[in-house]
Amino acid sequence: MDRNSIIGFLLLGALLVGYIVYNNKSQVASMKEKARQDSIANLNKPKEEKIKKDSTGNVVADSAALAADYGTLAGAATGSEQVQVLENDLVRIELTNKGGQPKLVRVLTFKSQGKTGDKATKKFLSSDGQPLDLQAGAFNRISLQLPVNGKPVNTADLYFAGSEVQKNADGSQVVTYRLNTGNPGQYLEYIYTLQKDSYVVNFNVHAVGMQNMIPGNTIALQWNSRATKQEHDMTSERMNNQMHYRLGNKDHDYFTLQNKSQEKLEKIQWLSFKQQFFNVTFIAKKDNFASADITTSVPQSPNIVGQQMTTLQLPYDHSANYNFPIDIYYGPNHYKTLKSFDNNLESIIPLGSGIFAFVKYVNKWIIIPVFNFLSGFIGNYGLIILLLTIFIRLLIAPFTYQSYVSQAKMKVLKPELDELRAKHKDDQQAFGMEQMKLFRSAGVSPLGGCLPALLQLPILVAMYSFFPSSIELRQESFMWAKDLSTYDSIFNFGFEIPFYGNHVSLFTLLMTVSSLFLAFYNRGMTDQSNPVMKYMPYVFPVMLLGIFNKLAAALTFYYFLSNVISIILQFVIQKFIINHDKIHAQIEENKKKPKTQSKWQEKLSEMQKRQQDMQKQQPNRKK
Repeated sequence: MDRNSIIGFLLLGALLVGYIVYNNKSQVASMKEKARQDSIANLNKPKEEKIKKDSTGNVVADSAALAADYGTLAGAATGSEQVQVLENDLVRIELTNKGGQPKLVRVLTFKSQGKTGDKATKKFLSSDGQPLDLQAGAFNRISLQLPVNGKPVNTADLYFAGSEVQKNADGSQVVTYRLNTGNPGQYLEYIYTLQKDSYVVNFNVHAVGMQNMIPGNTIALQWNSRATKQEHDMTSERMNNQMHYRLGNKDHDYFTLQNKSQEKLEKIQWLSFKQQFFNVTFIAKKDNFASADITTSVPQSPNIVGQQMTTLQLPYDHSANYNFPIDIYYGPNHYKTLKSFDNNLESIIPLGSGIFAFVKYVNKWIIIPVFNFLSGFIGNYGLIILLLTIFIRLLIAPFTYQSYVSQAKMKVLKPELDELRAKHKDDQQAFGMEQMKLFRSAGVSPLGGCLPALLQLPILVAMYSFFPSSIELRQESFMWAKDLSTYDSIFNFGFEIPFYGNHVSLFTLLMTVSSLFLAFYNRGMTDQSNPVMKYMPYVFPVMLLGIFNKLAAALTFYYFLSNVISIILQFVIQKFIINHDKIHAQIEENKKKPKTQSKWQEKLSEMQKRQQDMQKQQPNRKK
C-alpha cells in the first residue's frame, strides 16, 4: 500500500469518527430537548381527580387526598362542567367552568369596509370546508399557577363558579368565573368581555384577598396553544407558524417554530402565536408582562402545524384587590385590523424582511392602500390584481420609458461595439476602454437601462411579500385557481419531482413562458458573444420555475400580467414612439461635440490605462 492510499484511509477514518461523534452529540441533544418538552407537557397537562368508590359502587371524591393536593381550594377540585358562549358576528368563544377558560374559539366571518361604508362579509372556513377553529382540544389552556402546600396548582384543573352571560346595552357580553377558597373574602375571578364587532376578548385576572396566599412579585400564567391545519399547503403553514413579540422598549422580533424551540424574554407588551392567516395574541393592557418562557414544538402529525407552551409572569403588587387586564385577539392577520391596536401588532404580517426589509414601506404606503381602494368597489380579486398591475406599471412608466430609450441607443451602437469587439478580440481591457470612449462620445450611459430596472426591484419584491400574506385573497377563486392565496394546481403527479414539486401550476408556466418570450424579444440588446449574457435571460426563468410553482397563484398571476404588459409596452414604444433614426442622428451629432471628462471619468480612464500598460509590460518581464 503506497503513501497516498494510507493517507486516504486515514482521512476516511477521521471522517467516520467525526461523523459518529457528531451524530452522538446530536442524539444526546435531541434526547435532552425531548425530555425538557415532556417535563413541561407533564407539568401542564390536566391532573386526574382523586376518586374512590363507596360501598354501593358510586364514585366519590377522596376528600383527604384532595385536601392534601389542593388545600383551601379542595372544594373546587371536583364538579360538573358547564359551558357558556360569547358570540358576535366575527367570533364564537365557548367558555368552560373547568378552569374558567376558553374551550373552543371559532372565527366566523371577515368584514371588509366598502367604498360607500357598507361591509362585505366573508365566512371563514378551513381548507376542507369545516368551521375554522383557532382553539379546540385539551392541549389549549389558560391557567394560573397558585402555590398550595408548597407546590403549584393549575387553575385549569379546578372548577369555577360561573355566571350567566350578561348582555349590555352597548352590545358587549360578559361572563365571570369565580374560584372560591375556604375563606369567603378570598377568591380569584376571571372576567371575560367580548365587544360587538370585535375579535378581541378582554380577560381580566381579578384576585381578592389573596395577597398572603401568593408569595413573590409575579404570578405565573400558563398559556398553551396548538395550531391545527387550516390551509391547503402544510409546508407553507409551518413556514409561517411563528412566535412574535414586542418588548417593553417597543422592539419587535419573532422566530419560526421550525427553527427554534425555546426563548426567554423580559418585559413584553404582547406575545402572538401566528399562523399563516390567523393569530392568537396576548396583549398586556395595564403593565407589561414581567417575562415569558416560551417552549415550542412541531409534532410529526399531518394535522398539527405547531404548538407552544408559554409561562407568562404577571407583575403582582400584593394588593387586596388585584387586577391584571389582558386583551386576547383571536382573528385574521388583516393589516388594517391589526394596525388599529396602535401597538405595532401589524408587524406580524410579513411585508418585507431581511435585506429587503425596506419594501414593507412600499407595501404600507402604496400597495395596500391601492389594493384596499380597489377592493372597496370591485368584488373580483382577479380583476383587482389586473388593475393593480396596470396602476404599478403606470407608476413606473417614466423609468420604463427611459429604459427602452437606453435600449434603443444601445441597439444603434451595437454595430460599432461589434467592430470594437472583433478588433480587440480577447483583450478585454482595451475593449473596455474603447467602449467607454464610444459611450462618452455618443452621450450614452451604459447604466441607462439598468437603473430603471433596479428602481423597479422594490415593487417586485413588495409583491412577493404582499400576495402570499393577504388574508383578502384567502379562498378567493379566479379562473382555474380555486384559492389565490396558494398555488393553482391543474395537475397532480402523485409523486415529488426534485426542485419542482408534485403538481403543475398553470400561472407559473404562463409566467415562465412570457419571461422566455420577453428575453427572446430583447435578444438583440445583449452581448451575443458572451455565453453568460447570451443564455442567462433564458436560463433564469427556468431556474425559478420550481420556486414559483409552490407560491400563491395571485403572485404568479401578477408576474405573468406584468410580463405581458412589458411585451405590449415595449412593442408599442419601440415601434410607434421611439424614433430610431432620430436617436441615431442625435448620437452622431453628439460625437462631433467636444467632450469634457468629469474627475471621476478621468480617474477611471487613468486606472484603465495604467492596468493596460502593466499588462503590456508583463510579457517583457517574463523574457
